[in-house]
Amino acid sequence: MNVMDRHKFVVALLMKENRATVAELALATGASEMTIRRDLEVLESRGALRRVRGGAVSNLPGGVEPPYAIRAMSGAQAKERLANAVLELLTDGETVALDTGTTAVAIAKAMADRQFTVTPLSLHAAFALSAHPGIQLLLPGGQVRPEELSFYGHTPVQTFRDLCFDTFILGCCGVDPVQGATAYNLDDVQVKRAAVASAQRVILVATADKLGRAALGRICPMEQIDLIVTDAPESSPVVEELRAQGVEVVHPSDG
Repeated sequence: MNVMDRHKFVVALLMKENRATVAELALATGASEMTIRRDLEVLESRGALRRVRGGAVSNLPGGVEPPYAIRAMSGAQAKERLANAVLELLTDGETVALDTGTTAVAIAKAMADRQFTVTPLSLHAAFALSAHPGIQLLLPGGQVRPEELSFYGHTPVQTFRDLCFDTFILGCCGVDPVQGATAYNLDDVQVKRAAVASAQRVILVATADKLGRAALGRICPMEQIDLIVTDAPESSPVVEELRAQGVEVVHPSDG
């Protein structure tokens, strides 16, 4: 198991069991106890856990968004497939607002050979987009949240009030047929709401684990979302309920 796989394993185990010893983790991963201690030190520095005598405990309560660095380690292939599915829904020349988060960064990277004017809601996505010659970048300004590097405050909200986009690609921490799209950070929620209001079309992209989940801040009801791109199974009860409400749900191809 390489270092990235070990880190993913440790975080997933602690989120499930809340606590694990160094000896348990060494046995489960096949790594030495010294290596596990180094892993725990790195993960603690990223806010994913708290080291205790002989092991570690989870530092990720259910109502708190996991750190960006931890989210970025998981589901890379799934996010890439979602990104490709989203790009199939866009037409060159569109003006696009692109949300924060690790899936949004995957979408930014997938835009490499396309022609868009893009306003990203985070510097992570802006950095990825800046390498593409066909992308015209328009930054919303404002304050920047540490680690997440998302724009927040009055300035980005006003930017979206002043502009009109063809499409807003919305990410979220949870999407529920009743609660709609939700997010943990309330500063981010205000900017996302303004972006939703500025767009002619809203595409929500969500990995399967986001469906049926509701976070603290409500971004918008399902009525304001034009379609959802997700890798959740078509037979998922949440997907079936969304379709029953008239929401279009798109799944990435297996290719």
